[in-house]
Amino acid sequence: MVTQTANPREEPATRGRGGLGGLGGRRGSRGPLGTRRREAIDGYLFIAPWLVGFVFLVAGPMLASLVMAFLNWDLFSPPTWAGLGNFRLLLHDRLVGISLWNTAFFTVISVPLNLVTALGAAMLLNQRVHFRSVFRTLFYLPAVMPAVANAILWFWILNPEVGLANSLLRMVGLPELQWLQDPHTAKPSFILMNLWGIGNTMVIFLAGLQGIPQTLHDAAQVDGANWWHRFWAVTVPMLSPVILFNLVLGVIASFQIFTSAFLLAGNGGPEQSTLFSVLYLYRLGFEQFRMGYAAAYAWVVFLVILVFSLVQFRLSRSWVHYEGEDAR
Repeated sequence: MVTQTANPREEPATRGRGGLGGLGGRRGSRGPLGTRRREAIDGYLFIAPWLVGFVFLVAGPMLASLVMAFLNWDLFSPPTWAGLGNFRLLLHDRLVGISLWNTAFFTVISVPLNLVTALGAAMLLNQRVHFRSVFRTLFYLPAVMPAVANAILWFWILNPEVGLANSLLRMVGLPELQWLQDPHTAKPSFILMNLWGIGNTMVIFLAGLQGIPQTLHDAAQVDGANWWHRFWAVTVPMLSPVILFNLVLGVIASFQIFTSAFLLAGNGGPEQSTLFSVLYLYRLGFEQFRMGYAAAYAWVVFLVILVFSLVQFRLSRSWVHYEGEDAR
């Protein structure tokens, strides 16, 4: 009786042509291109809700406002073509210059002050002290307060008759102020109110501080650097990307100040000293119903914010340092 021995070299080929091996071969024949296509489809499905919202709630209204900027429309009569007429009117509108000046004044003073205060608070809350979590919560709490409630609170604090601010001034023997009723103190009052909500900026700084390796501070201390030298030579360079991030967001947010100004000084008073850009934009569109003119002014404000942001990114090349860039 002759026994036929199977050739071991034929087994892989046999397994590859049938059974599970054949299935694996066919599946592998689809290659990496099919895998990337499936991953792309999955990715688009995941971002589809955001994409739909962006198209219909952001990009769509922006394009509509761009078209509207070239029209005369009061919401009640059919729109008519105005061409560049709305933009030419902006050049001769005294309130446009006042609103841009008020907003620029608010931005130039408020944003650096907020950054310095938020960084100082973050450095204090980064220390190892008792009840550190409680202090962090208390510092962050004003940032989550509703805007209307925040405005009402500050309306009481800055009340010239019974407000807490003047009560404190009387206690230390300083003259009382009219705050929101005086054109000289109205904008500083809003800067003070904006300083109240540094919680978000502080949390971002705190995350950046915790990302700085302690070994860098230890090495600088061994070399004889004191606290001030370590702050400028280690903390600030390592934190510079975070500073740029907060700076850009702060400038954009300062140009959008509206709720507190609308609730506390709805007409831009006193003497138009609190007529900020978005507040004047609201008055043009929803009080005077000059929608085309308001859309044109909205695009002017957008371009101003864009220029500010581009300038910041351009200047950041000389002072923002990213980890590992020197190695490249």
